[in-house]
Order: sequence, then structure tokens, then C-alpha cells
Amino acid sequence: MIVPEVWAQVFDHVQVGAFGEYFGSNQKSTNSAGLGGRLGFAVLPHIRVEGEMSYDFNRVFTEGFSNTNGETLSFANTGVRALHGLVGPKLELGNSMFRPFLELKDGFVSHSFDAKPMSLDTFVSSVENLRAQNWNAVLMPGGGVEGRLGPMGLPLDLGDEMYFNHGAHHNLKVMFGPYFRF
Repeated sequence: MIVPEVWAQVFDHVQVGAFGEYFGSNQKSTNSAGLGGRLGFAVLPHIRVEGEMSYDFNRVFTEGFSNTNGETLSFANTGVRALHGLVGPKLELGNSMFRPFLELKDGFVSHSFDAKPMSLDTFVSSVENLRAQNWNAVLMPGGGVEGRLGPMGLPLDLGDEMYFNHGAHHNLKVMFGPYFRF
């Protein structure tokens, strides 16, 4: 009976958070942004298993063309969206208010095309149609630093989200957002 109480005081068990995300796709030479959420469980005092999912919004691009009256600039909605799902271990180094961490996550990225405006409905349909869509396996080594004050924290994650489709494609992924531990 004493051991569970001691174990509960050593480290926090569950972490829940949200984050903003930047995804720089090298293959498409595009950058996109999205929102996501994460859930983590402590396995040992400095090792946590985290799962996260994020959704990149529709990408808009510009293209110039010439007509008989001169140069005109056109904006086009690409309809390209991405759904990312990752899970893996996170090694937290140190116990101070600012601590670095390393992580290695694997999962999937699903690219889809949808002409509908961005909404909760388009996110839900992307998740529901995941098995039918074009998805690729992902491996993301990364790390970062987090500031922590009590049960609240603010991590900055940087990683190379490599997806595999006829070879590895390296992509910069940056995530930043708060979490709550209990």
C-alpha cells in the first residue's frame, strides 16, 4: 500500500495538451500549419509514452500569369490537407523548470484533397476516411525543451518527420503548445 503512494509523488502519470504545428514538406516545397493534441503516460520517472494527432489546414498558393492587359496575380485553393498521427517514447532529461528532452515517434501521415472549407466536419471526415486515403508510414526523431511551472508546461518540439513513399522524405516539424500534468 505504501509503494503506490510513494510512486505517485515521484512523477506525474498523465499529460494532456494541445499544440500549434508547422510542417515543412520538402517533397512538395510547401509549408503548412495546423493544430493538434497529445496524450502522454509516464512509464518511468524520466520516460513517457506520448501519442499525438494533428491536422494541417488547407494550403493556399499564388501563381502569376500574363494576359492581354498585363500581369495578374491569382490565388488558388489547393485543397491539400494532412493528418498526422504519431506515438512513441519521450526521454525527459533533468528535473529543473527548463528541461531538454529527446523523442522517437512513429505513425502515419495522410495527405488528402478536399474542396470544402476548413471546419470540424472536414477534420472528422479525414479521420473517418483514413483507411481509404493515401497514408504513409512515418518515423520522427526529435527533441526540444520545455518550461514547467507546477502541473503546467510549455514544450517546443523540433523533429524530422520522415515519411516513406518510394524512399524517405525528410520534413521539418515544429510543435509548440501548453500541457497539463496530473
